[in-house]
Amino acid sequence: FLFNTATLPVAKWIQLLLISLLLSACGVQSIPQSKNKVDAALAEVTNQYKRRSELIPKLVNTVKGYASHEKETLNAVVNARAKATSVNIDASKLKPEDLAKFNQAQSGLSQSLGKLLLVAERYPNLKADASFQTLMAQIEGADNRITVAIQRLIVAINEFNNQVTVPPTSWTNSLFYNHEKLPQWTVENKEEVEKNPSVEF
Repeated sequence: FLFNTATLPVAKWIQLLLISLLLSACGVQSIPQSKNKVDAALAEVTNQYKRRSELIPKLVNTVKGYASHEKETLNAVVNARAKATSVNIDASKLKPEDLAKFNQAQSGLSQSLGKLLLVAERYPNLKADASFQTLMAQIEGADNRITVAIQRLIVAINEFNNQVTVPPTSWTNSLFYNHEKLPQWTVENKEEVEKNPSVEF
């Protein structure tokens, strides 16, 4: 039943008001919601990397049809893909060293792909191949989606870290959740990864 609030003393009114304000703004709901956003954003990043990885065997086979003697470059891409697909991230245990391994493996694959594309420049017939052009468009689209997904993940991690480190929500985190600050997404050797690979002709 509903009690008569008019009979409550002023002190009780103040206590109820403070409790309701604390419960609405202290992070009881916002901290788990922020963690869910991080998990979803990380899943999207890994999903987009997987999508790109699934295109690579088709690309390698297409290039092999025109440049089968480029074995070193083709093998490098295949090996980089195998390494990249073997490194996974557990969203529930996101650690800096795990993130670094994942980024390193994906960066290695990106570099190998770059070298493969430079090799493809030597073969006009390959560049004119419809399958090659379609695969390149799909890989470019996957790279663009990866970039967007990473940007969303960075924002989600930043929001979560604010929730668990900035009062008053950090107090709620200490009392109920005890989440640690998550490592932010970074790319090792960023300058090297972004630099166009060189191939000797």
